[in-house]
Amino acid sequence: MNIYVGNLPYSIDRDELSEIFSAFGEVSAARIVNDRESGRSKGFGFVEMPNDEEANRAIAELNGKEIGGRKAVINEARPREDRPRDGGFRSANRGGSRW
Repeated sequence: MNIYVGNLPYSIDRDELSEIFSAFGEVSAARIVNDRESGRSKGFGFVEMPNDEEANRAIAELNGKEIGGRKAVINEARPREDRPRDGGFRSANRGGSRW
C-alpha cells in the first residue's frame, strides 16, 4: 500500500521516515518530496508497505500524532488520476480575468 505522509518537519529524511513506519511492519520504500528548484523538503512524502494490514495499522496509529513537533496527516495515497489536474483552481471563465 502506498501511504501519503503530510505535515512533516522539513528536517526529516527518508531514513527517519522509514524507521517510524517500520515499527508497524516491513517498509519497502520511503520518499520525501523535495522542491525542484531549492532541493528542500516540501513537508510531505510517501511510504510503501507491502502488507496492507500493517499499513492500515500504521495509518491508524500515526495519523494525528506528532512527528518532529508537527501533527502528521497520514492516509492511503490516492492514484494521480483521482486528483484534479489544475490544482482545484479551475474557473468557469477560462478567458482570463474579469478585471
